[in-house]
Amino acid sequence: MPASLHAALAGLVFAAAVAMPALADGLKDEIAPTGKLRVAIAISPAGGAFWSTKTEAGYAGVPVDLGKEMAGQLGVPVEYVVHQNSGQITDAAGKGTWDVTWLPKDPERETKMMFGPIYEVADATYIVKPGSAVTDFASLDQPGIKVAAVNATTTMRGAIAHLKNAKVTGYQTYDEIFGLLKSGEIDAFALSRDQLNKMAQKIPGTRVLDETFKKTVTAVAVPLGHSLALTFVTKFMNEAVMNGTLRKAYDNNGLKDTPIRTE
Repeated sequence: MPASLHAALAGLVFAAAVAMPALADGLKDEIAPTGKLRVAIAISPAGGAFWSTKTEAGYAGVPVDLGKEMAGQLGVPVEYVVHQNSGQITDAAGKGTWDVTWLPKDPERETKMMFGPIYEVADATYIVKPGSAVTDFASLDQPGIKVAAVNATTTMRGAIAHLKNAKVTGYQTYDEIFGLLKSGEIDAFALSRDQLNKMAQKIPGTRVLDETFKKTVTAVAVPLGHSLALTFVTKFMNEAVMNGTLRKAYDNNGLKDTPIRTE
């Protein structure tokens, strides 16, 4: 090998060796600026691949498990930043209070955060109150019908776009809507089918409608401008699908029979 070529290659190797620690330091400064990985989660008994729950030991959920694994890869502690719903997580995206999250994606949220790979695709529909005469979307979308949704969520925006006559009202928590549906104070609740099927088991007489009004996709996300973080979380999620980390998170949180849907 000519001496000049050998010297050039040696220079490239040296430059790469110098750049790699700098890149790693830059990533940590961006994705964990406080020295911890702050994971935004939303608390609800609804379950599923997005919601987390409060436990005696702390928190449980798919985002909880993924956040812990991600922090371990980065070599930093994990801290969970609790919200009542995905709308609150979205509102906080520009405030520097969280570093990474997993939540439903839609065009409005893409103006406030950057998304990595999708890891869940869910059918959104409605559950109707006990004794309701509503059997399908046509009989639901009538003047005077009250439909609830979790405030400022992709499902709420989808329901508002879908229903032309029924009134859609946003509430902050799943628990509040659960109580209103059980007491008959609202006519229906818009959410993912899997979660509504579980709700139907807890409120006798309710019915989950067969039709679907939108597909809700859930993905990892970071605040706008965090390009190094986005590259890292994208790689993390792609590997999590391949190496079983995501499957384990599903299985640990009551989703053993739920397939991973990436598209």
